[in-house]
Amino acid sequence: MKNILITGGAGFIGSHVVRLFVNKYSNYNIINLDALTYAGNLENLKDVESKENYFFIKADICDHEKMDSLFKEYEIDGVIHLAAESHVDRSIKDPFSFAKTNVLGTLSLLQAAKNNWNNFENKLFYHVSTDEVYGSLSEQGFFTENTSYDPHSPYSASKASSDHFVRAFHDTYELPIIISNCSNNYGSYQFPEKLIPLFINNICNNKPLPVYGKGENIRDWLFVNDHARAIDVIFHEGKNGDTYNIGGFNEWKNIDLIKVLIKTVDRLLGRSEGESEKLITYIKDRAGHDFRYAIDSSKLKNELGWEPSLQFEEGIEKTVQWYLDNQDWVKKITSGDYQNYYQEMYSN
Repeated sequence: MKNILITGGAGFIGSHVVRLFVNKYSNYNIINLDALTYAGNLENLKDVESKENYFFIKADICDHEKMDSLFKEYEIDGVIHLAAESHVDRSIKDPFSFAKTNVLGTLSLLQAAKNNWNNFENKLFYHVSTDEVYGSLSEQGFFTENTSYDPHSPYSASKASSDHFVRAFHDTYELPIIISNCSNNYGSYQFPEKLIPLFINNICNNKPLPVYGKGENIRDWLFVNDHARAIDVIFHEGKNGDTYNIGGFNEWKNIDLIKVLIKTVDRLLGRSEGESEKLITYIKDRAGHDFRYAIDSSKLKNELGWEPSLQFEEGIEKTVQWYLDNQDWVKKITSGDYQNYYQEMYSN
């Protein structure tokens, strides 16, 4: 049995990766490590929590002594590192917490891996990052694995720094590492501070839809299940020391995406398609708002055979339907009741 540590496994992307690995690999013990900050929700993993190869540890990656002891206790063979503060608006208000978790937390894990892996054979530290480290694009061009880093927000600066630490441990100590940089994710179980679940919920409840500036900023959107599949492929087949970009080949202006969301939610709720456009409210643009992100995933496709399984409209239909079908989950998030789940499950 291999022992795989997945950090941030109670979060949005992390829960999808944990579920995939627990169900797919009976020869792996999956140790889900999460601090259960506001974005961590163990209810995301109710369907696998009783599996024999699933273990949950509540801990902070910044606690280096704890990380060191976990590597020893569980004899960790591989790390998939997703734990991070990830919301740009929050980073603008509180950059210190982003530097602590994303930089020092990553360094804590790297040091624990280096200290406990006596030899690096069959070991891997896989660091999951973001396309935001590359900065902003104009209307032309794409981010590739060779694009220079140019972060513009405290969030992207903290992720860029963590990427550099991961590469430094590879270059300095020969720690086996892989990094992937992904575009914007969407899908089930996403915390409703992010654009798509927030707007689905607001449309359902006839609340304003706040749009930065004119809504002309462009993002590439990646279905979270496709991202989990990509992480699986990269973890098992990626080249030591390499970087892989993961994109959805789905570029949308924010305002156009919002109108697709509106039409989809309205239709599924039995309303006239587009009637909720009256909820759109234009607000002052975000400070340092990057104009466009666009990922070139051709390396991942050509070398490892991965490509997205869904077009955006199909993924949005599935996503909206999931949120409409799981209103109890949404209500527990918005009320804060989801935070009681850990106490109920692990207090005995």
